[in-house]
Amino acid sequence: MNAQLPIAASNGSDCAPVLKERGQREVFCGLTGIIWLHRKMQDAFFLVVGSRTCAHLLQSAAGVMIFAEPRFATAIMEERDLAGLADANEELDRIVDQLLARRPEIKSLFLVGSCPSEVIKLDLAKAAQRLGAKHAPEVRILNYSGSGIETTFTEGEDACLASLVPEMPALTDDDVANLIIVGSLPDIVEDQFMRLFAELGIGNVASLPERAVSDLPGIGPNTRFLLAQPFLGDTAQALKERGAQRLDALFPFGVEGTTAWLQAAATEYGIDETHFAETLRPYQARAEKAMAHQRARLAGKSIFFMPDSQLEIPLARFLSRELGMVLTEVGTPYLHRSHMDRELALLPADVQISEGQDVDLQLDRVRSAQPDLTVCGLGLANPLESEGLSTKWAIELVFSPIHGFDQAGDLAELFARPLRRRDVLRV
Repeated sequence: MNAQLPIAASNGSDCAPVLKERGQREVFCGLTGIIWLHRKMQDAFFLVVGSRTCAHLLQSAAGVMIFAEPRFATAIMEERDLAGLADANEELDRIVDQLLARRPEIKSLFLVGSCPSEVIKLDLAKAAQRLGAKHAPEVRILNYSGSGIETTFTEGEDACLASLVPEMPALTDDDVANLIIVGSLPDIVEDQFMRLFAELGIGNVASLPERAVSDLPGIGPNTRFLLAQPFLGDTAQALKERGAQRLDALFPFGVEGTTAWLQAAATEYGIDETHFAETLRPYQARAEKAMAHQRARLAGKSIFFMPDSQLEIPLARFLSRELGMVLTEVGTPYLHRSHMDRELALLPADVQISEGQDVDLQLDRVRSAQPDLTVCGLGLANPLESEGLSTKWAIELVFSPIHGFDQAGDLAELFARPLRRRDVLRV
């Protein structure tokens, strides 16, 4: 087992020790979120206004073959397109008109900004208003930024969902209370959660995003919401400004997190405690059994989280408390204190928390600690593997179904697999 790193000074008596770093970052941009969002929102289309680099990124990340019909594309803007700004807007209008004529099934179109200087000069908010007026009511046209200057890769989803909040129908005090699960989840996971809420006796539950974006849930003073993903700070704020209230809870990773997440809703809606416990007991037992296969391999092993997705803190809580892993450092791109207070309270008191990134300094700490497993981005994994360190791609944790009871064993397996591979290669 590796020694813990020195602990940074606390920022206050009520918060965990946090080492704040600002420097070179190694993360994907927010455009990457389109890869899972376009699969979730089946009547939506994502038109990236960007460069050929943006197009190559999306094609590579999605593995889309040339004859496929994905629900995203790139409108490539170059300097010649911006010889006159009006010409660029006319070109964008032409592309949108052509796209909607070819794909009449599109009900919502997202214009997604990127970081090339040629694109930054375009006002996509005004373009969305202009095109939205032209194509209403058949198509809703929205915009958000996936620029790597402004977002890390999971923040692209946050920006997208925040752009949907103003479109949600308004509810009043007289409307029936409703619960919204906020965050894009694989369909199988969403279905499992909906069945659990129904078994508990909690009705009128919707998702943001819904599979059909045209069916946005209503929002008002009787609306409560649970965050399924920890990186949705802007979306949560937008929902609050519309009158909804967030139910504070752990995030639904592992048995402990999923139970606490469901408990927050059960408490809010007055579900009997005995009924709650009896309903969840078989799900908890099945999850515990599935995790037991990996616990022996993971217990006592040290893990270092490089900042990447904002999933790091709740995943660290899961690995430490349910699988016995030793947390060397837990880095996150941004620490949303109010969303993470419950998670932080369950981490070991001596664990190093870091916010932001200075990749060279963090790599120095990884090499010094020599953890059994390092969770990091794709760009850092191969260099660390070449130095003899086992790594886990952070992006796989976003693409994989990992929420809820039925996925707890699979989540544990994602961390056990690189250690098993290391052991086989050493033999």
